[in-house]
Amino acid sequence: MTAQPTDVILHAFDWPYEMICARAESIAACGYRSVLISPPMKSFKHPCGTPWWQRYQPQDYRVIDNQLGNKESLSVMIDQLGQVGVRVYADVVFNHMANESKWRNDLVYPNRRDLRAYQQDNDYYQRQQLFGNLNEPLFSEKDFVAEFGIRDWKDKWQVQNGRITGGPHDRGLPTLKDSPYVIEQQKAFLLALKALGIQGFRIDAAKHLTLNHIKQVWSEEVVQGMHIFGEIITDGGATKQEYQLFLQPYLAQTPLSAYDFPLFQTLFNALQEHGNLATLVDPYCFGEALSKERAVTFAITHDIPNNQVFRNLIMTEQQEALAYTYLLGRDGGVPLIYSDLNTSGVVNSNGQPRWLNQWNHHAMTGKIEFHNRMHGLAMHTLLAEDEFLVFAREKQGLVVMNKSSSEREFTFATKQNWVDLITGDSFSPVGDGMLTFSVAAQSSRMLCVEA
Repeated sequence: MTAQPTDVILHAFDWPYEMICARAESIAACGYRSVLISPPMKSFKHPCGTPWWQRYQPQDYRVIDNQLGNKESLSVMIDQLGQVGVRVYADVVFNHMANESKWRNDLVYPNRRDLRAYQQDNDYYQRQQLFGNLNEPLFSEKDFVAEFGIRDWKDKWQVQNGRITGGPHDRGLPTLKDSPYVIEQQKAFLLALKALGIQGFRIDAAKHLTLNHIKQVWSEEVVQGMHIFGEIITDGGATKQEYQLFLQPYLAQTPLSAYDFPLFQTLFNALQEHGNLATLVDPYCFGEALSKERAVTFAITHDIPNNQVFRNLIMTEQQEALAYTYLLGRDGGVPLIYSDLNTSGVVNSNGQPRWLNQWNHHAMTGKIEFHNRMHGLAMHTLLAEDEFLVFAREKQGLVVMNKSSSEREFTFATKQNWVDLITGDSFSPVGDGMLTFSVAAQSSRMLCVEA
C-alpha cells in the first residue's frame, strides 16, 4: 500500500500500551500520524520486568499478553489514538518462536505451563484472546524446520531456514516452516489485529522469511487498506550483495514497502567527517535509496543501539539531528522517528537517556511540522557541497544543512518573510529583495514562508 499523506511514524519502542494511551494527545500535537508498537502477542512477562528482546520471542499469537500490556489495554490505546487522528501499526514476528530450550526440549507452543494457566485463569485469557482454541497448542514439532544455527549470513538458504542464535552454545530461536497450517495461523493473527483497529504492520526480520512465505501471509485480504513494511537489513544499496540477495527480490516480487537501509547507509556515510553531502542530492538514481513510494526512512532503528554488532552505526547527536533534517525535509519516504525508554543505556551530552524525550523535543516537532506542511511539494537542489547542502520545496520551504565546523551563510532572492521551524527565528529580505541568514556549525535550518 502507498504511504498515506503526512504519515510520520513514532516508533514507541517498548513503551507500555497505557503510557502510549496517556500520551495520545501529545503524540498528535507533535504531528505524528502513526505509532509503531512492539509486537502485540503473548511473550514472557515477569513482575520485575523483562528485557526488550523478550517481546521478539513469541509464545502464542492467539493471545495478547506481554510486559507492555494485553488485548484490553491495546484496544483502549487504539481507540484513544484514533480519537486524535493517529493510527496504530504493529510489529510482527513470524520467522520464529521463543527460545525456551534452557528449560525444555519439546517444540510445543505455547508450552504446557502456559496452557495450564489458560485453563486456571480462563476468564482472563478469554478476554485477551484474538482467535483460535486455547485448549490446545498453536504449534508443535511438525511446524518447525530442522534445527541448525545460521553461520553464513550471505547464504540465502541458511538465513531463511536456520536459527538466529546468540552463539555456538545457544540452540537459538526455533524457525517456523512456511507450511499451509503456519500460514493460516499467521494470517488469522493479522486479520484479528486488523479487526481490532491496527492499520499497519512492520515485518520483523523479513530477510529470514522466504518470499513464498511473505507472499502467502500478506495476501490481498490482509494488505488491503494497510501500510506494511519489511525490515530487511542491508549494508548499502544496489551494488551490495545483501541488497541483491534479500532486498531486491522482496521489492521486485511483492508490493510491500521496506525500511530504506540503502538510504540510511548513504546518509550515514555523507555525515561522517570525510563524507560528502552532495551524495544526498538524488541517491535513488544511483541505487542508493529506495523509491519514495515504498521507503520507510530512519536515522536509527531499535537494533542499532540495542545490539552490539550494530552500535558502530550510532551517529553523534549532531549527525543524527542533521539526518532527521534531511529525512523530514526531503520529498519522499515515510519518516520513522525512534524513541525508547533507555533500553540501550546510551546517554546524550547532558547525561540523559539519548532517545527518551527526543520524540517531542521542540526541534523535532518543528522538523515534523515542516514535513507535514511540505508534503507532496517537489524539491530541487540550490547548492550541493561536501559540507553544505541547500534544497527547496517549491517556493514554500528551504532546507539548509551545514556539517562543517564553521558557521556558514546563505543568500537568496525573495520578497517574503520566512521562519525557521527548528528554532523559531524569523527572517526578512532587505530592500534589494535579498535575504541572508547564518547556519551554525554542525546544524541546520528548515525555513517556511510565514503565513
